[in-house]
Amino acid sequence: MSNEMNFGGAVADDLLEEAAMLDEEQSILFIENGGDAVNSSDPDGELHSDGLANAFLNIRANGSSKEANGASRSSTARAQDENYPILVHCHLRWDWVWQRPQQFLTRLSARHPVLFVQGPLVEDGDFEPYARLTQAEGFPNVTLMDSVFPREKFFSDGAWVDAQRTRLVQEAMSGPLAGKFDSPVQWFYDPMAVPSFLGKMGERANVYDCMDQLSQFKFAPPPLIEREQILLKAADVVFAGGRKMWEDKKKSNPNSHFFGCGVDVDHFARARSPLTHVPEELASISGPVLGYFGVVDERMDYELVEKLASSRPDWTLAFVGPIFKVDPAELPKHANILWLGGRKYEELPAYTKGFDVCLMPFALNEATEFINPTKALEYMATGRPVVSSAVPDVVSNFTGAVQIAHSHQEFLSLCEAALSNPDRASIKAGLELAGHNSWDSIVAQLEAHVQNVLARKKSSRKALAGSGA
Repeated sequence: MSNEMNFGGAVADDLLEEAAMLDEEQSILFIENGGDAVNSSDPDGELHSDGLANAFLNIRANGSSKEANGASRSSTARAQDENYPILVHCHLRWDWVWQRPQQFLTRLSARHPVLFVQGPLVEDGDFEPYARLTQAEGFPNVTLMDSVFPREKFFSDGAWVDAQRTRLVQEAMSGPLAGKFDSPVQWFYDPMAVPSFLGKMGERANVYDCMDQLSQFKFAPPPLIEREQILLKAADVVFAGGRKMWEDKKKSNPNSHFFGCGVDVDHFARARSPLTHVPEELASISGPVLGYFGVVDERMDYELVEKLASSRPDWTLAFVGPIFKVDPAELPKHANILWLGGRKYEELPAYTKGFDVCLMPFALNEATEFINPTKALEYMATGRPVVSSAVPDVVSNFTGAVQIAHSHQEFLSLCEAALSNPDRASIKAGLELAGHNSWDSIVAQLEAHVQNVLARKKSSRKALAGSGA
């Protein structure tokens, strides 16, 4: 987004005061229409009275007939029920690796405004925490929010941090974003955000989309387990990214559902197109290329990588992805290992076209016990053979489409077989599996679950009102 807004206090009081002069329904429309107060063409991202005046005139023109207003109330209520705003709390950066949150939320943003609150940033110095709002590039209905904290106090006063996170989001929602995110559905990825936001945003429902067992990751904050339990019990619906994870979460919340990985088949099918050009850093390699894309972190089996590289110096092992939570100096170093770093999501099909075999060389440890790798279906959509270590969800979800190894030696042997005599039946099964698991179909099911929650809550409110309680 070309526009960026920094703020740390209440803003747009004039917007709210003007809106207060209208009746309740008109106020909502006024703020939503005039709430484009952050003008996308304005480099300073300041509030503008022109938009407010135009919105006010539109409402006056449209609202002159009380009869017309009354007739439209039911349709307005239905639209509000179906087009609810979504307030997201996520530990991952929007512009980092493109994965489950972005895949879900970009699709949801076609029908719902999305405020994506990213995990706090820290900087040196003594200053009042402040926030930045930007628009996600290419997705005009997705607003990104960063909060910036002084480093020393952030790591020494957790209660203060939680309170400041609440304040900054509330100020954004009553200021530059006024009216756009009233009565949101809160969508949690980050259990650490629970004390700041659960029950404090005027939310109509709370969703927990559990994509990873974060408590088992390296450097997990100690309070995470307790906060996740609070979230599990309070959430109206829970989505789990892995089958084993779902079996665990449904013990705490019976309205839990397993929705694993999806795939953008058309995007990754580009790896099978003659029009797609392999990047030169892979195209120039004469021998077989065995490749991986994704985060390079504690979930990878580096002893396995070492064995593959040393056993077959004629192979090139190419790793495409950012290095995270591991020391780059400690990665295996061989002439036939390429640590290429991160690449854009748009580039992945071209890189995968340069792979002869796609790898998922995961370690079998706490961090991988519950993972359901997004890349599995993405690899399958490219039509390449896939070899993986035996992480539980790969075994339960993808046996028959992925070659699964239970030891380092078996992994090496399966790679050799995939190069010399690819299993066409497995590749075909993978293409079919990818074709039946689009992100679009999963998002439609998620929305249906959320709509069911909202309908139940609305029915309960009506029953309560009817009883006079």
